[in-house]
Amino acid sequence: MAPAARPLLSIVVPLYNEAANVAPLLERIGHVLDRLGTEVDSEIVLVNDGSRDETAAAVRRVLERRPHVVLVNLSRNFGHQLAATAGLDIARGDAVVLMDGDLQDPPELIDAFLRKWREGYDVVYAVRKARPGESRFKLFTAGAFYRIIRRLTKVAIPLDTGDFRLMSRRVVDALRRSPERNRFLRGMVSWVGFNQTAIEYDRDIRYSGATKYPLGKMFRFAMDGITSFSDIPLRFASYFGFVVSAIAFVYALIVIAFKLFSLTPPGYTPGWASTIVVVLFLGGVQLMSLGILGEYLGRVYDEVKGRPLYLISDIDRS
Repeated sequence: MAPAARPLLSIVVPLYNEAANVAPLLERIGHVLDRLGTEVDSEIVLVNDGSRDETAAAVRRVLERRPHVVLVNLSRNFGHQLAATAGLDIARGDAVVLMDGDLQDPPELIDAFLRKWREGYDVVYAVRKARPGESRFKLFTAGAFYRIIRRLTKVAIPLDTGDFRLMSRRVVDALRRSPERNRFLRGMVSWVGFNQTAIEYDRDIRYSGATKYPLGKMFRFAMDGITSFSDIPLRFASYFGFVVSAIAFVYALIVIAFKLFSLTPPGYTPGWASTIVVVLFLGGVQLMSLGILGEYLGRVYDEVKGRPLYLISDIDRS
């Protein structure tokens, strides 16, 4: 679908304890929109995800002097992916840009996004070339995660990408028709399909504040990504069970043979050590398999409850 002559551009930004970042973020977004001039109409949708600092107050100060800004206050902290979902649901744009509020995603890239969109692409995602300010451990684990999930899933999720991207209206509408709770938006956007392309950029360091994705949340996020798009962990548990059963069967045959021929196994010492090792090994396999089943069952339980993905406390508009 060809873009309208003067399309509406929505910029969606989830915010959680980003009070110090709000003013510089909106200033830079404002400069980008001012440069675009009459090429587009625009709105900025800021989703306050239950912040405990002065984020909402900082946004309200901007509402007084910046037009077309929408502040969406959620009733509590629902998490980044659901806050982003709330923003996408409210955004009215023909093209919607999703970005973080810590200024690691440079708003100046929106210009390039729009050019690609006008060429006919439905999704323009940003690929990180450099990530200054992040530890080697973070870089290694992030790189490993993207490569593992690409091998485990049937969806071609681009490597080294975050949620920073532009999406056309039909992609956003497709996401709105996918009300799953444990959301992995970058995977969902890849699953939607349509015409997609990449733009490379150097990611900036966080402007201020601390990361909202410590190791524990990153691990949980990785689990959501893998379990949302792959059933291979379930198959792995089954395959591993067959392998362990085969090893146990072979071991049983060896023990029977030694008993029948009154032989002593090499290094045999009377006692219970070997029995304990086998029991612990089999018990570990069973617990691991139950854990994998539990991850999927927990997600099924979340879905069947049918609760809203998020709740909005109020909406302020400039």
